[in-house]
Amino acid sequence: MSETPSTSFSTVYRTSEGQVPSSRHLSITHPVVAKRIIFYKSGDPQFRGVRVVVNPRSFKTFDALLDSLSGKVPLPFGVRNISTPRGRHSITRLEELEDGESYLCSHGRKVQPVDLDKARRRPRPWLSSRSVNTHAPRRPAAPAAPSMPRAPRRLLVFKNGDPQSRRVVLLSRRVTQSFEVFLQHLSQVMQCPVAKLYATDGRKVPSLQAVTLSSGAVVAAGREPFKPGNYDIQKYLLPAKLPGISHRVHRKGNARAESRKSGNWKVSITTSDLANAGTSSQIYIVLYGQHRSSVPIYLYGTDGGRFQDGHEDIFTITVGDIGMLFKIRIGHTNTGCSPSWHCKEIHLQNMNSGRQFYIPVQRWLARDQEDGEICREFPILNKGQPILPVTIYELHVATGELWNAGTVANVYISIYGEKGDTGSRQLLTSNSAFNFLRGQINTFFLEAVHLGDLYKIVIGHDGLGSGNGWFLDDVVIKDPTTNHEYVFFCHRWLDQGEDDGKIVREVYARDNSIFSARQKLELKRKETWSAERWKFIKGNTLQFYSRLTGGFVRLHPDGTVDAIGKKTDKYGLFDVTFNKGNVCIFQSHKMRHLSLALDNGIVTGMVSRAPAELRVLYQPNRCALLESALVPGHTVIFDRHGKIAEESSTGYADLSKELLVFVKGIFLNSAVILLATSLYQALCLQPDGTCTGAGKQSEKSYWKVHKVSSEICMFESVKNMRMYLRIKDGHCDGMGTGDIDCHFKIKKNLENASISLESTKSPGLFVGLQPDGQAKPVIYTKDENVFFYPQVIQFGRENPMGMSATPSQGEEKIQESETQKETLSKSEARGSLPSSAAKEIRHSQSSETLLSEDEWKVLVLTGNTGTQANVTLWVYGEEGVAGPISLGKDSPEQLFLPRQEDEFQVEIKSIGEIYKIRIGHDGTSRQPEWSLQRVTMQHKKSKKILDFVANVWLSRIQAEGDTVCELPVMKEGKPIFPLMRYYVDVYTGQLKQAETESEVSLCLYGERGDSGLRLLHKSNMPVRFQRGQIDKFQVEAVSLGKLQKVLLCCEASDKSQYWYCEKVIVREAGTTSESIFTCERWLPFMSQGIIHSEVELYCQEMQINHQPKIQEEANDGDWKVTVVTGDFENAGTTATVSLYVYGDTRCSGPIILGSGKYQLFNPNSADIFKINLEDIGEIYKIRIGHDNSGKDPRWYLEEIRLENMATCELFCLTVDSWIPEDENSGDIWKEIPVVRTSTTPLPVVVYEIRIYTGTRPGAETESNVFINLFGTRGDSGKRRLHQSKSHKAEFQRGQVDTFFIKAVSLGKLKKVLISHDGTGPGNGWFLENVVVKCEEEERSQEVLFPCNRWLDEYQDDGKTERELFSEGCHGTGKGRGSVIS
Repeated sequence: MSETPSTSFSTVYRTSEGQVPSSRHLSITHPVVAKRIIFYKSGDPQFRGVRVVVNPRSFKTFDALLDSLSGKVPLPFGVRNISTPRGRHSITRLEELEDGESYLCSHGRKVQPVDLDKARRRPRPWLSSRSVNTHAPRRPAAPAAPSMPRAPRRLLVFKNGDPQSRRVVLLSRRVTQSFEVFLQHLSQVMQCPVAKLYATDGRKVPSLQAVTLSSGAVVAAGREPFKPGNYDIQKYLLPAKLPGISHRVHRKGNARAESRKSGNWKVSITTSDLANAGTSSQIYIVLYGQHRSSVPIYLYGTDGGRFQDGHEDIFTITVGDIGMLFKIRIGHTNTGCSPSWHCKEIHLQNMNSGRQFYIPVQRWLARDQEDGEICREFPILNKGQPILPVTIYELHVATGELWNAGTVANVYISIYGEKGDTGSRQLLTSNSAFNFLRGQINTFFLEAVHLGDLYKIVIGHDGLGSGNGWFLDDVVIKDPTTNHEYVFFCHRWLDQGEDDGKIVREVYARDNSIFSARQKLELKRKETWSAERWKFIKGNTLQFYSRLTGGFVRLHPDGTVDAIGKKTDKYGLFDVTFNKGNVCIFQSHKMRHLSLALDNGIVTGMVSRAPAELRVLYQPNRCALLESALVPGHTVIFDRHGKIAEESSTGYADLSKELLVFVKGIFLNSAVILLATSLYQALCLQPDGTCTGAGKQSEKSYWKVHKVSSEICMFESVKNMRMYLRIKDGHCDGMGTGDIDCHFKIKKNLENASISLESTKSPGLFVGLQPDGQAKPVIYTKDENVFFYPQVIQFGRENPMGMSATPSQGEEKIQESETQKETLSKSEARGSLPSSAAKEIRHSQSSETLLSEDEWKVLVLTGNTGTQANVTLWVYGEEGVAGPISLGKDSPEQLFLPRQEDEFQVEIKSIGEIYKIRIGHDGTSRQPEWSLQRVTMQHKKSKKILDFVANVWLSRIQAEGDTVCELPVMKEGKPIFPLMRYYVDVYTGQLKQAETESEVSLCLYGERGDSGLRLLHKSNMPVRFQRGQIDKFQVEAVSLGKLQKVLLCCEASDKSQYWYCEKVIVREAGTTSESIFTCERWLPFMSQGIIHSEVELYCQEMQINHQPKIQEEANDGDWKVTVVTGDFENAGTTATVSLYVYGDTRCSGPIILGSGKYQLFNPNSADIFKINLEDIGEIYKIRIGHDNSGKDPRWYLEEIRLENMATCELFCLTVDSWIPEDENSGDIWKEIPVVRTSTTPLPVVVYEIRIYTGTRPGAETESNVFINLFGTRGDSGKRRLHQSKSHKAEFQRGQVDTFFIKAVSLGKLKKVLISHDGTGPGNGWFLENVVVKCEEEERSQEVLFPCNRWLDEYQDDGKTERELFSEGCHGTGKGRGSVIS
């Protein structure tokens, strides 16, 4: 046992009130009127108020009073507003203040009232819990800059590894302009390079914001890692003398009293004698008394051997006058090699009064023990009983649904109540494997001495990690002692790059949880209206789609109205002819004299204006209600047959009123739009060329529409010209150049008035978003990640007849040549165009321009037949290729006329000595045929001329049927490389439906470049690419040398046009040798969820060295999955198949293998996939299934083989079953245990599930219900409860439905996750409880999961998914289950 004095000290100094100075000028004849006023803090009933004497000499201006109060009233941005106690009237002049009155101070216009009677009362023992400050400055501090929170005035800086080397730094504005400036200042102060900062417990401090989160001290380090040490803030911030003999000046009569009250305490802490009970961490203690609390006091010894197994350590601490002790908090910093600590007991003795307190602890403070907490609170005992109970608060932390709303940073919270606070606690262990994901509600449990009524929280994060920004929606805290819920509504970013840049927020509780929910709903409605109000601008043409009927609202010539119209119905269009706020008039587009109106509650068409004024009320689900402006409450309403109805007769609640609003003409050519991804986020092009859905709705997110055809568009960034949205090579970015990769088909989603963008080059792939907002190609699954809500910034116009919307022709040519050159140079600087590509330069405007080494003049001579198609040139050199180069001008109709020579200026960079060119056209326009006579290229600086004699027809119907030709460079009358004719034989396979009508293209690659992509148009067969057929084609190109590979491309619009190619054989003219390129695959094909319309085939002799692109080298954790479909006529599936793999470390999550729509999972086929299962552990089961989509989704799965590509470990899992097992079964998943020789496989268990629907009115549901069972061995996956065994109609009021699902044994059941999809007219559901029963060889169990809550968007808390826990499982659900037997 040892006794060590601790010099830690904490105290509170009150700020002296200003004294009225005596008058120096006797000439003043009027008495000075002094007003004695008390100022309170907005929303904080625990703040006791500041008494201030106001007169013309103490405060000459109102701003001077605000500055003075900023130093006395703790507000984030200082005092910027003074108002009356109820917050109704703001004070703006000194004359408005009244003597003897009280006022509220706030930092904004919004004021939260305070109960002044409660604030004036003498505080109870537990009220004052604020940390102790240093002595208040004499002059009020200026408010912190808005870009960062107010920083502490003094910061203690330790040198890394040397606690004795320290400096106190003042955080002035000069040194806190940026984090880099602050580090430079510390380098000068510490006299050593400072590159990193750490908190005293070793956590990294990455920013100025994080500095404010520190406990007043940081550790300064260079490039080296953190070095532990006794970095004790209390020891080194101690004043030179104890308070009793301090040189500080106190008010008269207080010095002796304060000296007498200063509290010395003897603290005795006993560590348990359990194994490894001692700790290497730094221990601290906080004492709470009736006056206030101490700061955290670190307990340390001179020899460093504290808190070892079975030892008692004694300390003497000085904390000042805290009043009667009522609780303590003890914890540690979780540092060192062995941080875990088991404390046995604590003894405290007030050395002034002699009172002793005993606290039996017997708890672990360890991350790996008990509940994982390293900080605990204990109440003081009175006659053996605690003064206050210990409570386990239940915290529900809701992360917002914005893209990139989640965070990987460490989150901390401090809860404040009328009986103190919890101190800062890390939210670490929740009900989810990963915390703070987008749209997720995490439940935590926090143990503390009961705080009484809660009134605020302080919540923030440490800013660590790549995705550290966080959008916090709200925090709900349930007090189990009083069964009361407190709602803390935030709905703001905690992100240095968003909002006001704060990562810590102070949030006050709402008085009423129901009222808070209404406020939240009202805020969501306002946000939705703000996002949708652009639709109701005067002059817009709208359509209204009824969610209930699935039809559009129509106004007929006779004035009748219904909601069963088609999208193209001429009576379903309405023009906005009047708009004032959210009140509009919707005039029939077809019949200008009629408008949509509500007359005495009846929907009709009327001529009169007054009944036609309708108020638009938006709901959070982006649906609008149309309400009469004259008679509030009367709304446009339809029954399920589309007829107008009265509100009492529909029976479908708000669904009968909800209308989705569509605007006509959004995607006209040259329109500027936003692709909104949420209410205030949009798809945005980032500086590195990637796209994110988490961008702000600003000019950076504007896209210009280039209309290619009726449903196909391209999207060009307005901020970064010539950068287009595209999907290419499995990536989605904004680096497109306007080619086919940038073409998107607009899919309109009627269910939510959104659109989805489908790639025309890769049908089935859509622009999608990952949870962090990054864009990527995905398969359409009706998930929100493919939904975009367009907003028109500037409407476009219809395309002129015969004009294309390609970048070269679809844009208005209004810029001068020099402007175009400047734009091109900017594009090159951005990297949006390849460095070797040639850029078209228009006719020069000045002959005085300096000639460049890269400038060429190109002359094209047309024969007797001209063309209006788009002409393109490629130039090949020894060091590269330039192209495609578009040969066009401002007046394309004047180009390539018969017997005309056209001149172009082009730029060709760094391709070396030119040896061939390729020229052709795209076959478009009314005159696609072209007779090309000659091409001449002249180097403008050296005057070197290359002459290419062509004399060819470029036509689909003339000569060889090719629209492209290659011409070699001639040297001494001979070509450098000869023209070569290649004979290409294409073999279509014998499989069923192997034929195609789609266009097939081919590109040959050899030692000397490529032939370019050639359309295989003119075959020896009357109908191309038929089943079992050999089609012969000819390709003429400059000799390629030895052939190396073939690129084969098939653009198919639907499954029926997919093509199965067996092989391609190529032979040069005049030779007998052949190059064989084996294909044996469908085109297009899908690999790991990505559709590929082209494939590279390598010559057979090179196959060993050149595998196809999808067969990449194996990485760590790569497995080959072989899926064998049965040998039945209808064994294949049209659905999308997904796989889950479970290991003893983690589950893989859903792996989309592919879709039967893309020629996968055909009868008697084996499909091979490569997946990555790194760090998954030892595999014990898999789950495979499909989404039940397509015309024929039912699938017979024969076998699955998993092979570890690194170790060659192989699992053969026999299935031999239909999925689903029978046509009436709704279970589209199958679980299979993995069989190992060393262990017995887990059994497949049948789980009987009984669902008890409540007896409340409207408790039944017609929605699809899903359940996921969780046990000690994983989960069953989300299964649909389909076909009740006890009733034909499922989930009826007061009914018990029984279902069965099969799953690999889950062990002891812990919880269920149950939900419904909200479909059907009666989608709300009141669930009473769930009972799950199963029997295994070793045991049987029947577990009750009570609920007794609504799963209804419009009832209770609006949730349609609930987590229910069984008894004995420390879960976080609203109910607890019990084991029946």
